[in-house]
Amino acid sequence: MPAKMSTRSAVRRCACAGAVTLALLGAGLPAAAADGGQSGLGRFYRQRVAWSSCDAEVPKDMQCGKVTVPLDYAHPGAATLDLALARYRATGPSQGSVVLNFGGPGGAGVPALAADGKEFMDLTNGYDVVTFDPRGVGRSSPVSCGIGSGDQTSQAAGGDVDLGNPQTTLKVLDAWRKVAAQCARHSGPVLPHIGTVDAARDLDVIRQALGDGRLNYLGFSYGTRLGAVYAAEFPDKVGRLALDGVDTLTEPLSEQGLVGAEAQQTALEDFLDWCVKDVACPFGQDRRAADDQVLRLVRALDEDPVPTDFGGRLTGQDLVGAIGQALYGQEMWPSLERALASLVDDGDTRGIEAFSAAGGALPKRPDPRKRNNGGLTDPADVPLDNPPAAMMAINCADDPDRPGAAQIAKDLGRLRTEYEQASPVFGRYRLNELLLCYGRPRGTDFIRRKVKNVDTARMLLVGTRGDPATPYRWTVETARRLGSSAVVLDNRSEGHTGYASSQCVHRKVNDFLLYGSLPASGSSCPADPEPDTNG
Repeated sequence: MPAKMSTRSAVRRCACAGAVTLALLGAGLPAAAADGGQSGLGRFYRQRVAWSSCDAEVPKDMQCGKVTVPLDYAHPGAATLDLALARYRATGPSQGSVVLNFGGPGGAGVPALAADGKEFMDLTNGYDVVTFDPRGVGRSSPVSCGIGSGDQTSQAAGGDVDLGNPQTTLKVLDAWRKVAAQCARHSGPVLPHIGTVDAARDLDVIRQALGDGRLNYLGFSYGTRLGAVYAAEFPDKVGRLALDGVDTLTEPLSEQGLVGAEAQQTALEDFLDWCVKDVACPFGQDRRAADDQVLRLVRALDEDPVPTDFGGRLTGQDLVGAIGQALYGQEMWPSLERALASLVDDGDTRGIEAFSAAGGALPKRPDPRKRNNGGLTDPADVPLDNPPAAMMAINCADDPDRPGAAQIAKDLGRLRTEYEQASPVFGRYRLNELLLCYGRPRGTDFIRRKVKNVDTARMLLVGTRGDPATPYRWTVETARRLGSSAVVLDNRSEGHTGYASSQCVHRKVNDFLLYGSLPASGSSCPADPEPDTNG
C-alpha cells in the first residue's frame, strides 16, 4: 500500500517569508566533499542555508530558509529548483541537525513542523530540528492535476463503478489515462523528476548545506522509504536514522493494497470493539451486528449518496476513505464516533468530511500565469490538490510495474474477490487505487533492486502492531532486507506510527537520536494506559 499521509502532515498551511537568500561558499571545502563525489554538483554542495524569520502565521521561534537542487541530476548544469526549509534551533549544546520527514508522500514538512513542533522539542536539547517541503510538494515547485468538481479525476476514482466488469474497467482505465495527461499539463517540469531516488539526493544536498558530515534523520511512514533509499545511495553519510511506521520496499501495488486492506479492516474492528461499549455508538452495543451495520451504511451511500454542504454528494467510498483517515490514531476514535452518529442520525456529513484530506473544499486551479520556474512558490499559489497529486506522482515514480489494459481487466475479477475477502469495507476502495498509475511513465526499479543489505551505521526501525497504514510485517520485512544495520522496536499499540502516541517509543527514539543508545533488536514497547475516552 502506498504509505498514507500522516494526519500531522496537512494540519494547516503556513508561509515562510519571501525568498530567503542563499549563501554560496566557494572556498573551504575539498573538491570531493563539495560535490558529493559526483561531477557537476559542486555548486549545490557548496551552498549554506541562510536562515531568517518566517511570517506571522508560524511560531515566532521557527526559522525558514531554502536550498537549491538540480531539477535533473543527470544534467546538473541545467534547470534548478528551490526547496523550502524550516527549523527550530537547538536549545542545548548542538550536535548539528536532525531532519524530519512527516510522510505522505505529498506531505509538506514546513507547515507540519509549524503545527506540531511541540512534539519534537525534546530533540532541540541536542539538535537543530529541521524539515523541508520535498520536490513537487508544498512551496517546492508543487505539482497539481488542476482538479475541480466533476472532472476526470473524480470520474476515474468514483466508488460506484463495477471493476469486475471488463467493459467498465476499460472505461475507468481510459479516465485514469486522461488524469495522467491532466496532471502532466498542470505540474510543470518537476513531474518527471519527482521520485524518491531524486528526493534522497536532495536530502544529501540539504545535509551538506546544513553543515553536517552525516545525516541524522527521523522519518515517518513514507519518510521511512525516503530514509531507506538515502541509506542505499549514501551509506557512508548515514548518521542516526530512525524510521517509524516502516513502508514496504518490495511489494507490488497489488500486494500493498491487499495487505493495506487487511490492516485497515483490523483497525476498524478494534474501533468497533471500543465503540459498542459506549451507549452513544451509532451501531448499537451488539458487536457482531456492528460489522454488518457499517457495511450496510457504505453500500447504501454508494447506491444513494447524500448531499453535502459544499454542493457535492457523499458516497459510500467517500465514507470509507474518511474512516481510513480517522483510524490513523486512537485519539481520533471519539471524533469518528460522533461524526458517524451525526451521519447516521441526522444525515449530517460535516464530521465525516472533516476527516477527508481536503476537508470538503474544492481544489484551486493554479493560475497558468504564475507557473513556477524553480523558485519557491508563494503559499497562496500552492494548489489545494497538491497533497493527493504529489502522492500519486511519487508513488507512481517509485513503481516499475505498468501492466496493460488487457492484463488489468483479466486480473481485476480475481483481485476484487481477494480484496473483498481481506476487507468487506475497505477492499473495494483499495482496489481502485491499483489503477492510479495507469497512463503514467514506468517508474524506477532502483528501490526494489538496490535498497538492500546496506552497509551503514545502525538504524532504528519502529513498527506498530495495530498500524492501519504500514503493517507491522513491513517493519520486519524491511529490516531483514536492509540487513544487519537495522534494529527493530516492536510497538504493541494502535495507530499509525508510534513516536507521537507512545511514551515508550518517544523515549527510545529520542535516546537513540540524542545519545546513540539503541534498544536490543526485537525489544518491545507496551501500549500506553488507555485514557477514559468515553468520559
